[in-house]
Amino acid sequence: MTEAYIIDAVRTPVGRKNGALSSIHPIDLGAHIIRSAMSRTDLDPAAVDDVVFGCVDAIGGQAGNIARTSWLAAGLPEEVPGTTVDRQCGSSQQALHFAAQAVMSGTSDLILAGGVQNMSRIPISAAMTVGREFGFDDPFSGSTEWARRYGDQEVSQFRAAELIAEKWGVSREDMERWALRSHERAHAAIAEGRFAREIAPVGDVAVDEGPRETSLEAMARLQPLRPGGRLTAALASQIADGASAVLVASESAAKTHNLVPRARIHHMSVRGADPIFMLSAPIPATAYALAKTGMSIDDFDAIEINEAFASVVLSWLAETGADPARVNVNGGGIALGHPLGATGTKLFSTLLNELERTNGRYGLQTMCEGGGTANVLIVERLG
Repeated sequence: MTEAYIIDAVRTPVGRKNGALSSIHPIDLGAHIIRSAMSRTDLDPAAVDDVVFGCVDAIGGQAGNIARTSWLAAGLPEEVPGTTVDRQCGSSQQALHFAAQAVMSGTSDLILAGGVQNMSRIPISAAMTVGREFGFDDPFSGSTEWARRYGDQEVSQFRAAELIAEKWGVSREDMERWALRSHERAHAAIAEGRFAREIAPVGDVAVDEGPRETSLEAMARLQPLRPGGRLTAALASQIADGASAVLVASESAAKTHNLVPRARIHHMSVRGADPIFMLSAPIPATAYALAKTGMSIDDFDAIEINEAFASVVLSWLAETGADPARVNVNGGGIALGHPLGATGTKLFSTLLNELERTNGRYGLQTMCEGGGTANVLIVERLG
């Protein structure tokens, strides 16, 4: 089977809600990251076989196949197609999986994978809100077959995060300590310039806007998101805007176009779990990936698991036994933000750069997703 090689990975700085990137049209944000990715090589854009982008809530400026519209808005060849993927929070990680699978199958040689999201202009779950105009209060109510299996239980990420905290005995204090660590690590990474290679500045914006100066005392004063709950806004990923992209190539394409691979894809898989718990799927998905590869969690020099909520990461750590010192070492979504459709390849950009910074060999990435699924990717650094 043909190997899938990573030529480059790049992202925008992540803008906080109503921050520096909020006024940028989603297509223009996508076009910026596409131009940035292509400008980092001498590759003829016409050689790209496809553009696969993740995006959630594909309405308004994010509708109409934003992978395709962003490529065209970037001024690149019309003959190159594009397609948009929605696997909820894992959309751009799935885009990267699809890109690598196409290359490994031999049906494609060069694919640009990534994602884009402007959550300031199109709020999370906006597609569900718009659905009310057509008689749907939410995606589930009124479905007799869904009700037959899951009844009328509330299906929401907030309930899921609370259920996970309860099931795994994760206290509010545990989560606040993790959240503080996320901010501290992000501040340190920015101060040391660790993100410099992976960020394509947008105008004058070159630094992630999310990290805050906070404390355990400040977080302890916040009201829970749900009455009697453990979760607060400080323990959830930040609403954010951003875009990211990864160029994937076959060995023959790398040679033909004089591209130097930085890494290769070692494994990709995706698994599902209880959709009511929703956010717990990284646990069985990681176990599945380790079983398929014969690897141990200790084989990874760096790990990225999306910090949708602190309870997600802490329950995963408890089940996998991963060393917290190797997990989200530059901060996570709690500090840096989670621009839904862009987060997968954003995390991958950071993972790749961290492996290079530390001379690590293997990295693992996973993330929880709406519907109770989770992608897992294992990458091997080259060089």
